[in-house]
Amino acid sequence: MPPSSIASERATVQNPLIRYATEAGWTYLPPDEALRLRRGETSPILWDIFVQQVQKLNPGIVDHLAAEEAAKRLIRVPPRIEGNLEAWEFLKGLKTVFVESERRERNLRLLDFTQHAPRNTNVFHVTDEFRFTNGVHTIRADVVFLINGIPIILIETKAATKIEGINDALDQVRRYHRECPELLALVQIFGLTHLVQYYYGATWNTATKNLFNWKEETVARDFETLVKTFVAPERVLRIVRDFILFTRKDDELTKVILRPHQMRAVERALNRARDPHKHHGLIWHTQGSGKTYTMITLAKRLIEEPIFENPTVLMIVDRNELEAQLFGNLAALWLGGAARPLARPGLYTQYGNVYIAESKNGLRELLRNDTRGIIVSMIHKFDDIPANLNRRKNIFVLVDEAHRSTGGDLGNYLMGALPNATFFGFTGTPIDRTAHGEGTFKVFGRDDPQGYLDKYSIAESIEDGTTVPLYYSLAPNELRVDRATLDREFLDLAEAAGLSDVEDLNRILDKAVTLRNMLKNRERVQRIAQYVAKHFTEHIEPSGYKAFLVGVDREACALYKDALDQFLPPDYSQVIISPAHNDPPELARYHLREEKEEEIRKNFKKPDQLPKILIVTEKLLTGFDAPILYCMYLDKPMRDHVLLQAIARVNRPYEDEHGKHKPGGFVLDFVGIFENLEKALAFDSKD
Repeated sequence: MPPSSIASERATVQNPLIRYATEAGWTYLPPDEALRLRRGETSPILWDIFVQQVQKLNPGIVDHLAAEEAAKRLIRVPPRIEGNLEAWEFLKGLKTVFVESERRERNLRLLDFTQHAPRNTNVFHVTDEFRFTNGVHTIRADVVFLINGIPIILIETKAATKIEGINDALDQVRRYHRECPELLALVQIFGLTHLVQYYYGATWNTATKNLFNWKEETVARDFETLVKTFVAPERVLRIVRDFILFTRKDDELTKVILRPHQMRAVERALNRARDPHKHHGLIWHTQGSGKTYTMITLAKRLIEEPIFENPTVLMIVDRNELEAQLFGNLAALWLGGAARPLARPGLYTQYGNVYIAESKNGLRELLRNDTRGIIVSMIHKFDDIPANLNRRKNIFVLVDEAHRSTGGDLGNYLMGALPNATFFGFTGTPIDRTAHGEGTFKVFGRDDPQGYLDKYSIAESIEDGTTVPLYYSLAPNELRVDRATLDREFLDLAEAAGLSDVEDLNRILDKAVTLRNMLKNRERVQRIAQYVAKHFTEHIEPSGYKAFLVGVDREACALYKDALDQFLPPDYSQVIISPAHNDPPELARYHLREEKEEEIRKNFKKPDQLPKILIVTEKLLTGFDAPILYCMYLDKPMRDHVLLQAIARVNRPYEDEHGKHKPGGFVLDFVGIFENLEKALAFDSKD
């Protein structure tokens, strides 16, 4: 970079950032002074500050020598994501030190997370031109924030005149990971700014889709405000303690940092949980915006905060695969996936303080015995549960897909069994104009005039890059079903309005005999398969993306597989359907062992693996995230919540190995649903 550009960048971006940070509560250290305290460029920490603060935070436990030893342990964590997890565990106070006088291990505090007093016990420094070397490579980070001598945030600044400034800054952060991972093993958060906007992300997760645009809803979004609100010492401590998550999925460790709307929702829910007069809240965040991590973070906070006095947190889902997915995340987060389960066969399985209810009786036993911790259950296990089973007040119920889970008697049983609990509903779809839709907002939104505690809309998610836009196109007329039959047997039916469950949809379609026969007409299936094969090979496959083909029922999936195999290699596509005991041979051949189905799901998410097309009708239309999924060939009549949930499968951001971004999600409609969206979607257009 030319000297004039560097000078401009420092004068217009870097220096103001440091000034705003000092005004927010950080003490500026000139580079030379920081280097002296670090004892040279090979050290990532301010040694003297660290040693002093660790003794202060651990009186009677850590002396000067023990503090020096703790510093050595910290900077020796492995220079990879596993080491970053270990460093985060150090910061959270989860690591121990042996106290000779007590002959036992005691937790080691590196940061003080005590509410209302972090500035009194922690020391906050900001420095610039932070040179670090590992003997092979040397890097110079623009700005580094350190708490108690430990580097927590690294920020790269670019001049506002640089059009590609943010991309260049991200490339630099990626280079730092490659060349000097010893420093990045400690740093938890990185920031990128070019004066106009402020982006942040989690170290060791530098994909562009995981780069978030910081915004504070209640204040102006000028550069000064963006910097001061993000680096406010209390907020940084909260992010480190509460809003960074490490998850292990498919034996791969990943790191997540929550987005602004997720942090906001968690804080609002916690405030509601503390309110003795209000016991309901609806979190309305559009499909694909990370509700699962919001739920998990809220559950952790409820369990960990002393004010809630060792509570019970019930996490309610309504799908087997969602239950397994959620429990897998919880086990990884709380226990690192390594704890051995304690099982009561047929009742529940326990991992530490996380329980999964395997039956109605297991759920009742857990509640009757006043179990504390996390209980994961599917909603149907509340069927016929006795009223007033547990009247304790510090029970918090988190209901996933609340628009669907608590409809009818199951919701009544749930709330009757726990009359004094606080209930949080999570939904990704807006209120529909039917009585069913209003019910969800009345149940969970009764304590808020607007009907919800927190909202994150489709428009906001697209603007932020949380999701990508959805585009649709109607297939040629000759391939679509008869419009009059579609209206008569589906779209005009009162019972089909406000559909929120695939099973309810299937029951209605079971009665639509003429419509289903049209959809499964052998000649039509053949022509659509040929059309799909041509469209996929010409438009989808060359871009490196994958597709769903959605049939009206399980038989349609089998028919489409046979037809598609005539135009594409058989291993391009795979049928994923639920098995039934009395299935005929033409369906039974697509029954998959659980391990095999899991393998197919994993491979589908990988660009270099087969299959490229999944043929589905019910499975995978909720709770399955595959960012590489770009196109949905829709040949199943859907509407309302079910339609929104299904097409949301294609709205996840994706970036390939060459840095190319998915431009949006695409739905090709072979039914004609999108021909009249007023009938298909019973929602207000503003939502």
